[in-house]
Amino acid sequence: MLLLNNDLLPAATLPLPNRGLAFGDGFFETLVFTSGRLHLTSDHHARMQQAAAALYLKLPEALATAEALGATMARLVAANDLTAARLRLQLWRAGGGRYTPLTDTAEWLATAEAFVPDDAPIASIDFAQETHSVYSPLSFCKGPQAWLYVRAAHERQQRGLDEIILCDTSGHVAEAGAAAIFWVKNGVLFTPSLHSGCVAGVRRAQVLRAARAAGVECAEGLFRQAALRAADAVFTANVAAIRCVHRLGEVAFKESLPPFLTAAQTDEQW
Repeated sequence: MLLLNNDLLPAATLPLPNRGLAFGDGFFETLVFTSGRLHLTSDHHARMQQAAAALYLKLPEALATAEALGATMARLVAANDLTAARLRLQLWRAGGGRYTPLTDTAEWLATAEAFVPDDAPIASIDFAQETHSVYSPLSFCKGPQAWLYVRAAHERQQRGLDEIILCDTSGHVAEAGAAAIFWVKNGVLFTPSLHSGCVAGVRRAQVLRAARAAGVECAEGLFRQAALRAADAVFTANVAAIRCVHRLGEVAFKESLPPFLTAAQTDEQW
């Protein structure tokens, strides 16, 4: 079962014209539902509001508040008889037209599949050679620049890596191919700033909150590859999992997560 504009259906056909297909005029969210609730709901909704504003869209009523988002996704999970679900919520501008928008109304589709967590360590990671992150007014949200991650995933696969790291065109570390990237050096937690072109991940925000609550010094900025290579420990974080990185090229790291993350993963914020 899926939700198309809040109608619960076994399948759906999307009519043309479709501005999401024609112009990428929209965005998406990947969400996780377990233990009877949607996780990081407020963070997801805040990013959706920001993305909608950047694209001059109005969120539909069923998604207009964090509470509505949670209830709507819970309805979809229940309809699919799932106890743990990975959800994809796609929004696009309604109507036709060319580049100039004719409406701020958004249509949307939500789908659900079983969620199987994978927090296994990342054995091998390296820097992308063919694709760079691109900072833009929309790089913080998911969807408008998805082609970057498709290209990066193709390179990762061709090189036999477990994960890949994108840098911006100046060589600053931005993010992993499917997650935010963090590293620890001398007790300080580092992560690239949004000006690197990385996605403003909901788990990224939660990790930073948890670190600051634990009194850990955090540094967000533009960092060269050498800073990451010199780290004591490295990990990635997305809505699905937090994963240690064992090796970057020939450089090996500590194989344990910072202590504050153990508490954060059982905290109500998650």
